[in-house]
Amino acid sequence: MAAQPQIDAAHVATEVAPVRWNAATRIAFRFCFIYFSLYCLTTQILTGMFPIPKVDLPDLASLPPVRNLVIWTSAHVFRISQPLVYTGSGSGDKTFDWVLVFCTLSIAALGAAAWSTIDRKRENYIALHKWFYLFLRFAVGSEMVLYGLVKVMPMQMPYPFLTKLVEPFGNFSPMGILWFSIGAAPAYERFVGSAELLGGVLLLLPRTATFGALICLADATEIFALNMTYDVPVKLLSFHLILMSILLLAPELPRIIRFFFSTGAVDAPKRPALFRRRRANRTAVAVQVVYGLLLVALTAYGARESYRKFGRLAPTPSLYGIWNVVTMTVDGQVLPPLLTDNERWRRLLVDIGPRVAFQRPDDSFANYGASIDDKQGNLELTKPGDKNWKAVLKFQRASPDQLTLDGDMDGHRIQMRLSYFDKNKLLLVSRGFHWIQEYPFNR
Repeated sequence: MAAQPQIDAAHVATEVAPVRWNAATRIAFRFCFIYFSLYCLTTQILTGMFPIPKVDLPDLASLPPVRNLVIWTSAHVFRISQPLVYTGSGSGDKTFDWVLVFCTLSIAALGAAAWSTIDRKRENYIALHKWFYLFLRFAVGSEMVLYGLVKVMPMQMPYPFLTKLVEPFGNFSPMGILWFSIGAAPAYERFVGSAELLGGVLLLLPRTATFGALICLADATEIFALNMTYDVPVKLLSFHLILMSILLLAPELPRIIRFFFSTGAVDAPKRPALFRRRRANRTAVAVQVVYGLLLVALTAYGARESYRKFGRLAPTPSLYGIWNVVTMTVDGQVLPPLLTDNERWRRLLVDIGPRVAFQRPDDSFANYGASIDDKQGNLELTKPGDKNWKAVLKFQRASPDQLTLDGDMDGHRIQMRLSYFDKNKLLLVSRGFHWIQEYPFNR
């Protein structure tokens, strides 16, 4: 006689005596299933779930037909006439993103209405919910792992660039203040990133998912508060991470309330198994663990490579530093009138990248891409957005703290003599950490 397949008892109980959800719960589930599935599939959340090293996958919303729908809606519903920015911006709160949310909400509302009409006799969606729950776990967990790791390897908020070290505080935007104040304290950034990474990893593992969702909810709430108060354009994404964390916790809410506000015992969670067979469920757990490990490993690899290329592990240019302009001549004349746009330089700043910026007397900056050829003694400058613009300046260093530049720029002959300024003289760089302070050192 053939052996009978093993069946999870809890799952069988659920199948034999199905629970009937009330009408509001069924309608809410239909709406949430459509809305959050579409939101995750059309935004950076989907690409974050499948990190591929050295491959930058586009968001599906930036591709047809979703892009066409958003552009049509912006023009015909909201009467927006200017072209929409939908890629390459770095902002998550573009007009395109807000219209995308409107389209997603509309589709979810119409879809839930149609679904409720067609499937009104359905008693519950327990089977579909367990897969939706799994999808949300991976969606939220992958984002937390991503944002956590780029803080653990402090890339998201980098240490202040040389231009930021000499820029007046009043010129900073609210986002700039947040970014570089956290960047100036890498240990704190790593601490915050560890909290996000912890929540994401725990959420990816089945046994610790509820605890992970609680941590992710706290993390996402803090992120959203910072985005709202410092005008960081990731408000939509962080708000959705809050909502999805709440959705993950909703089935466990009675247990959570009893745990914190009751003296009685808290029962074990009664979450239905993904499959009927015990072996299939064990395999599913193993797959989730392997996926979590791969996700963390691949994301960590990408963050590490970025840190080596753009962060403090990147090679330091030979001309790195803050250089004060001592004398400057243009076409043989000292200082006035300088370049085609009547600019004059106060400082030269050569940063990791390499990136070059000239600081004007009004403390604003002219930024350039740069290539440094130490053998030929050439500093080649390029302008972002203008592929045809180029300037080549010869450099010489009579001593480590003396630099001369000589070359053509915008049709003018430029000669500069510069002196090195040690950034360690700046209080932000040199102050460091002190266990003992007799008086507050708040400057």
